[in-house]
Amino acid sequence: MVKGSRQWHKKLPFALLGYRTTIHTSMSATPYLLVYGTEAVIPMEVEIPSLRIIAEDKIDDDEWVKTRLEQLSLIDEKRLATVCHGQLYQKRMAREYNKKVHPQKFEMGQLVLKRFLPHQAETKGKFAPNRQGPFMVTRVLSNDVLYLTDIEGKCVDMAINCDAVKRRPPGE
Repeated sequence: MVKGSRQWHKKLPFALLGYRTTIHTSMSATPYLLVYGTEAVIPMEVEIPSLRIIAEDKIDDDEWVKTRLEQLSLIDEKRLATVCHGQLYQKRMAREYNKKVHPQKFEMGQLVLKRFLPHQAETKGKFAPNRQGPFMVTRVLSNDVLYLTDIEGKCVDMAINCDAVKRRPPGE
């Protein structure tokens, strides 16, 4: 066994084997199956033969080649089925996500707080405030873009996505 974090490269092949031979929910298949057209023989199946290994040992080479070619001819169908399953999985996940998301409606003249964006210089650490403002909504576009102006009118109009803005609570 490898001890310490400096020898991670010795554990990497085992981690990759586990990843490539595990069924992924989003694909309903293993990555190994999608690449090679058959399931992988894991090292334990070599030591303690499984039913699949015993059955393959009993067939002759010509029969094995024939079954392997059949598996390879069906690989495109397996990949297509996986793509269809992946699309259905993405739709299902998007539907569940959209159940929890409630879009906000903004109106002209409304007071809002704008989130500090990561690239802005004003972000000063984890104890600094997350939002700045208040700002006034001067224009609302249909594609969730707002034009904001500083309360005192000092700042020029700036366009911002409504995801980075929240309504100002009444007490602030």
